[in-house]
Amino acid sequence: MQKKLHIKKGDTVVVISGNSKGQSGKVLEVVREDERAIVEGVNLVSKHTKPNAKSPQGGIIKQEATIHVSNLMLKDPKSGKPTRIGRRLDAKGKLVRYSKKSGEEIK
Repeated sequence: MQKKLHIKKGDTVVVISGNSKGQSGKVLEVVREDERAIVEGVNLVSKHTKPNAKSPQGGIIKQEATIHVSNLMLKDPKSGKPTRIGRRLDAKGKLVRYSKKSGEEIK
């Protein structure tokens, strides 16, 4: 069974530790099996590629590598600072995520 993670695809997150500490970006993909995520513009690595249809020249390209979700925190919708999240029932009885810092619902 896979663990329920605090981030989803499309969330804006802040890196709280590691080489990319302080950077923020949008989550492009979440790999639940490894508890890792790919964040736009964060944790860039150099990849050597052979010439192919996409890049006929080949060479070295920069691309995002996965980063462990424990090193990521959701960005507060109000203040823009890192925040923990909670889950609560809304008026319709649906479970929604909310920011612990501002109390605002996370879409």
